[in-house]
Amino acid sequence: MYSIDRDSREFVPAVVEVTVAGKPYNPTADPVEFAFTAVGARPTTWYPGGWDGIDPIPGSNAYRAQVLAGPGSNGPVLAAGRYAVWIRITDNPEQPVLPVGQLAVT
Repeated sequence: MYSIDRDSREFVPAVVEVTVAGKPYNPTADPVEFAFTAVGARPTTWYPGGWDGIDPIPGSNAYRAQVLAGPGSNGPVLAAGRYAVWIRITDNPEQPVLPVGQLAVT
């Protein structure tokens, strides 16, 4: 579980591994969005995110998506609590919505 302070403005990351026809695929040209919900709830509000570079995480086929969260950001400003983190990647023709973990805001 990732954790941030409610007064902090920082990137919240999500690790993404994509395959097409069974082979690793670089998703960094695709738009990515994030949602933060109560644990067990479905996402309704999406925030634009981005990719941390265009290369995979060293030693893997995974990429890091991220969204800037906190006061003064274009992303969410979250109260203290625990949130489910979701990402939505827009590709053609797919648009997967994926739970990627939890965020603790202290």
